[in-house]
Amino acid sequence: MEYLKAFLVGGLICVIGQILIDKTRLTPARILVCFVTAGVILTAIGVYEPIVKFGGAGATVPLPGFGYALAKGAMKGVDEMGALGAFVGGVRAAAGGITAAVVFGYLAAVLFNPRMKR
Repeated sequence: MEYLKAFLVGGLICVIGQILIDKTRLTPARILVCFVTAGVILTAIGVYEPIVKFGGAGATVPLPGFGYALAKGAMKGVDEMGALGAFVGGVRAAAGGITAAVVFGYLAAVLFNPRMKR
């Protein structure tokens, strides 16, 4: 049952992304930023935590899950270190994702010819 829940939640996130690609003029990079920001905002207002509890990896692996990790890390950092922890905690919690984004983003920029959407 866990796999089905993860598939449904992750699939719904992907469907939202595909609709944004098909129906708007947003570039994939802007959609990426929207998803990460939505994950942070939904975590801050307490909406994303129940989605994570229901969907497991289906909610934590896609891009809103990265925003969720940043927000949770920032909140934990604030509890431990005060205001500076908002920056340190978020980066610490999402270090693996940040590293992967930088490395794979660099590789994509070197290997492919990016273009703006028309």
